[in-house]
Amino acid sequence: MNDMGFPIPSKKERITDPTVGRLVAYRRLLMRLVDDGVPVVSSKEIGEMLRLKSSQVRKDLSYLGEFGKRGVGYDVSRLLEDLAGILAPFEVWRIGLVGIGRLGEALLNHRSFLSENYEVTAVFDSNPDKVGRSYAGKLCYHIDDLPRVIAEKDISVLILTVPQQAAQAVLDAAAGTGKIEGALNFSAAVLQAPPGVQVKDVDIFIELEKLLFKLKASEQKKKQSF
Repeated sequence: MNDMGFPIPSKKERITDPTVGRLVAYRRLLMRLVDDGVPVVSSKEIGEMLRLKSSQVRKDLSYLGEFGKRGVGYDVSRLLEDLAGILAPFEVWRIGLVGIGRLGEALLNHRSFLSENYEVTAVFDSNPDKVGRSYAGKLCYHIDDLPRVIAEKDISVLILTVPQQAAQAVLDAAAGTGKIEGALNFSAAVLQAPPGVQVKDVDIFIELEKLLFKLKASEQKKKQSF
C-alpha cells in the first residue's frame, strides 16, 4: 500500500506496451541463439542484433531481475526461461482467426504461430466456398457458428481480419459467449471493446505513414546539411 492506502502495482504490472514488444523480440532472438548453441550473450550484442541501445536492453531485462554479469553477459537459456515466465501464460492460449482473406491466410501460415504458448484452434469466414476447407491444418467454420465453436474449443482470443463494417458485430457476437478476453484487430474499424475484453488495433497503414514521415524528415535533414 502507498501513503494514500492504494495498492502499489507490481513491477510486472508497470511494464508498458513498448517494453512488452521489446521483450517479445528478445525472446525470439534468444530462441535463435539457443538453436545456434550460443550459451551467453551480452546486452551490447543483443542491442546490435535488434538495433537497440545496450542501456535500453539492460533496463528492459531488469524487469526480470536479470542484470547479467559484467564482462560475461546473460546466460541465454536462463534468460529465455525468465522471459517465458513473464510473457507466456501457464496454459496455451486458444485463438480464433476470423476472416480468411489474403491477410488472414498470410498470418495463419506465419511461422510465429508455431508456438508452445498459443495456437490458432479454429478459423471463420462468411464465404460458403471457404467453410469446411482446411487452412494451415485448421478447419474453417461459418461465421454464424462463432459462438458455438468458441465455447466448444475454449477460445479466449480473436484475431480479426474482416472487413471494417463487419468487425464490431463479430466482436460483439464473440464477446457474448463470455469466453473472449482479448482481440487483435487488423480491420480499419474503431472498435468499442465490450466489458472484460481488451482490444489491440494493428493498423499497417499508420505504421507505414510513420515510416514515410521519418524517411522524409531524414531526407530533409540531409539536404539542409549540404
